[in-house]
Amino acid sequence: MTEQQQQQKKRLDDDICVHIFAASAAMVGVCITVIGIFQVVVALKREDIIGDDLLAINAVIYLATAILSYWGLRTRKLERNHLLEQVSDALFLIGLAFTTVVAVLIAWTITLD
Repeated sequence: MTEQQQQQKKRLDDDICVHIFAASAAMVGVCITVIGIFQVVVALKREDIIGDDLLAINAVIYLATAILSYWGLRTRKLERNHLLEQVSDALFLIGLAFTTVVAVLIAWTITLD
């Protein structure tokens, strides 16, 4: 691989890490906001739902993704950058899937009540 190709690949890797970092940080905020709304619903209905606990776990997944992608942006070693990028990418997709499962669970639970 030529030097120019390596530089272009590194630039693309940095772009991916930047996008994962920004999206993960935003999703942490979304999870925290929904937990707050959930607590209001629980207080009004006087009924506890497991959704807020699952959202807290989901926020931790997104936080781990944000930390890994930030670390990938800050590292100088190309091999470590690729590994961190792959792990944060996979963890972000797991977080998105978990978000969908929690959203379905919340909708299903609220509909049944």
